Amino acid sequence: MEREFTAKEIEKLNSTKGLKSVLSKEPLNYERAIRYVNYEQKLKKLQLEIIKLQTWAINNNERIIVVFEGRDAAGKGGAIRRVTERINPRHMRIVALPKPNEDQKSQWYFQRYVEQLPKAGEMVFFDRSWYNRAVVEPVMGFCTQEEYDIFMNQVNDFERMILESGIRLVKIYMSISKKEQAKRFLDIKNNPLKQWKMTPVDDKAQELWDDYTAYKKAMFSKTNTVVSPWKVIRANRKTEARVNVINHILKSIPYDKNTVV
Repeated sequence: MEREFTAKEIEKLNSTKGLKSVLSKEPLNYERAIRYVNYEQKLKKLQLEIIKLQTWAINNNERIIVVFEGRDAAGKGGAIRRVTERINPRHMRIVALPKPNEDQKSQWYFQRYVEQLPKAGEMVFFDRSWYNRAVVEPVMGFCTQEEYDIFMNQVNDFERMILESGIRLVKIYMSISKKEQAKRFLDIKNNPLKQWKMTPVDDKAQELWDDYTAYKKAMFSKTNTVVSPWKVIRANRKTEARVNVINHILKSIPYDKNTVV
């Protein structure tokens, strides 16, 4: 038996966003539409706080890094878009580095990431980061055991230097289940607008799931420190994950909540 909707829920369903949500997917699902409107309302409030945080950072010459890691198709890019879509693009950057070229391969591993660190008043969001060498590279054979060991021995000191230099560092790991990853890969492959996202690395992600898990656990064991902790965000439901990501960023940085924007 279908439940009766409250007057407030009916108002949400009759809103532009509510109607769009109801009509965008089949079969009609009013509960889903209400959840979507609630999500949009939460998101709007949180994005206002992110604007305050950025304004505070600009006014106080703060430097902020937010690292996003997670398995392929975990929703890192989508979360970053929701965090950044309302803030001033002149004072933020999204960094998603391609594989290193020959010159970069000959340099200190962290060098190309150092070049991307924020200037005063800037927020930098890493869509994958130096932690490629902690998980993806060893799983896929893109680095040697020695290179991996050197990275693991240096990474905490690297982050300590970042923090001691006055840069604020937030590390987020977006976690999805194997079943959800398979579902998202299928959606990407069947959608012409998303097919470009699939890479040879993605194609092997399910096959190498356990290898990724082993290296992920080793990464957490070594780098989940008191001064530079990881925040694991459950990401099977994208909307909840995005809200939790923004909430964590806001809680991690002691910005002035009374900042005028």
